[in-house]
Amino acid sequence: MKFNGFRNGIGIMLLVAILLIPLYSPVQTFLSIPNKITMFSKQDSFQLPALGDNVTVSANSEEKVIEAIDTSEFKAIDAGSGNVIYELAGLPVKKVNVDVLDDLKIIPGGQSIGVNLHTLGVLVVGHHQIETANGKVSPGEEADIQVGDIILEINGKKIKEMKEVAPYVKSAGDNGAELNLTVKRGDEKLKTKLKPYLDEKEDKYRIGLYIRDSAAGIGTMTFYEPKSKKYGALGHVISDMDTRKPIEIHNGTIVRSSIKSIEKGNNGTPGEKQAEFSANEKKIGNITKNTPFGVFGKLDKGISNGQMDQAMPIALSYQVKEGPAQILTVVKGEKVEAFDVEIVSSVPQKFPATKGMIVKVTDPELLKETGGIVQGMSGSPIIQDGKVIGAVTHVFVNDPTSGYGVHIEWMLNEAGIDIYGNKEKAS
Repeated sequence: MKFNGFRNGIGIMLLVAILLIPLYSPVQTFLSIPNKITMFSKQDSFQLPALGDNVTVSANSEEKVIEAIDTSEFKAIDAGSGNVIYELAGLPVKKVNVDVLDDLKIIPGGQSIGVNLHTLGVLVVGHHQIETANGKVSPGEEADIQVGDIILEINGKKIKEMKEVAPYVKSAGDNGAELNLTVKRGDEKLKTKLKPYLDEKEDKYRIGLYIRDSAAGIGTMTFYEPKSKKYGALGHVISDMDTRKPIEIHNGTIVRSSIKSIEKGNNGTPGEKQAEFSANEKKIGNITKNTPFGVFGKLDKGISNGQMDQAMPIALSYQVKEGPAQILTVVKGEKVEAFDVEIVSSVPQKFPATKGMIVKVTDPELLKETGGIVQGMSGSPIIQDGKVIGAVTHVFVNDPTSGYGVHIEWMLNEAGIDIYGNKEKAS
């Protein structure tokens, strides 16, 4: 019995010791050392925790990609791979892998832009009934065409604009024929037949569908890359106002826009920028992609924001810190201004995700003008410590002073700018 009690006591002591080891300061320091660091050449240095006078830290790489500044700080020299070794009495106890990426700089935006999108095919946004000699009918519903469907082809011919639909409807109606439609629903393509009916009131053949081939709105430019002229804006997908589904685009353009007034946000009601632009205004770039991370394309030429027009380095998601930052945006006319915000939280992300940061407006002037984050501010670039770290995307409905931000690396990825050079992303 005494032996069992002794053994149990030893077991309890060992258990307590195991639980307390992670709380021991040197162990905490050791556990805080990352396994991997990703950084940019000619931009960054990094500091590693020191483990005491008995432990040496040294840079090791076949190529000269990193070098020591002092005993615990290192800087990136050139693109490549290396590592930092912790040694105790000549024996390695920890290795930190270091990937150094090619130098990359982008020019932040902040300009208010008008967005014109032309859909892939024509988008079905509603049904309506037709008054015929035999009563009311809805041809679109009879053909099982749903709101959100995209009509790609009629009778084997591609459809790009609404005006192309009417001649097919008239011809089929005059000849008592059906239309053969190719419809896109989600990722699936479907075939169906649609019979036009004669509208007794207007004496025209109708198909009972509300359709649309374009959409327009405003947002904010986030960045452009000066060599390729590739840009990113908005930071979120553009959805159709009726179907609430992302718009699949055939092409699109962006133009300058001017902010005329601001409807301030209140708890429960997001505010909104009131802007003015013309679809016929000279375009400043095209739109080739509409994704969850924004709209993307190429600028016809470089544009200026008058605030921060020099190319700036970027921060990867793990480099973003909680604390002060700035956003660039327009609250009146076309003048881009810098306003203070706070990064309340930031999540290091291994894979693309739209909600990587929580951003809070702290600038008294911006709070006075807008109440915080408002619609139309989406895409406003976020700057921290001289680096572009992301863009404002969504406002919190119940707290208009705060909202979400997306990390810049995911927007660059969507723009077709490969920041990793096929390297594995930061751990």
